[in-house]
Amino acid sequence: MESIRWAVWDVERWRQHAACREVDPEVFFPVGVTGAAVAAIAAAKAVCEECAARAACLEFALGTNQEYGIWGGTSEEERRDIRRARRAARRLRHAS
Repeated sequence: MESIRWAVWDVERWRQHAACREVDPEVFFPVGVTGAAVAAIAAAKAVCEECAARAACLEFALGTNQEYGIWGGTSEEERRDIRRARRAARRLRHAS
């Protein structure tokens, strides 16, 4: 069972190249979006900034609807915006 979950989780093996592998996962899951969380979000995004796996991480988060944390250098709200924009683009393509 574990191998099946792993295959779905990281089918392209992008995590092997992720900068966050060496960082405490708590960094990427700040509590809230104001106060001290603002600095925590910035710290997590700084790790993502130069990460070789950033694009794959973001696509994984979008594809699996990761609702919490920083993934691929994006916050929860930024991913919601990306999902909305992609849905709107699909609707436009299907309408034409």
